[in-house]
Amino acid sequence: MARGLLYVETWPSAPEREAEYHAWYEEVHLPEVVSLDGFVSARRLAPVDGKGPFVALYEMEADDLQAAVDNLQGAVERGELRMSDSLQTTPAPVMRLLAVTAVHDPLRP
Repeated sequence: MARGLLYVETWPSAPEREAEYHAWYEEVHLPEVVSLDGFVSARRLAPVDGKGPFVALYEMEADDLQAAVDNLQGAVERGELRMSDSLQTTPAPVMRLLAVTAVHDPLRP
């Protein structure tokens, strides 16, 4: 089974909607995505200097990583995931699928 990360850069749709954007992302979106086949965990990151996009990292394990991402995109298109207009969609979020090639974790044997 392949392991990977889906890297996603997003922005709130407006500065005054940032709190709504974070609440939706953390309370609705992350749990919905992680419930899909191939997605095992998620975390969000914020720029320390306040400049730049927010980043979501989705850890994946699947026989076909691209098929899992395609299923995610299909779920969005079919309305199976609750999206929010507090998420900027123009321009679209930046997504990048990465395969894990090596892991070094001195805390795990």
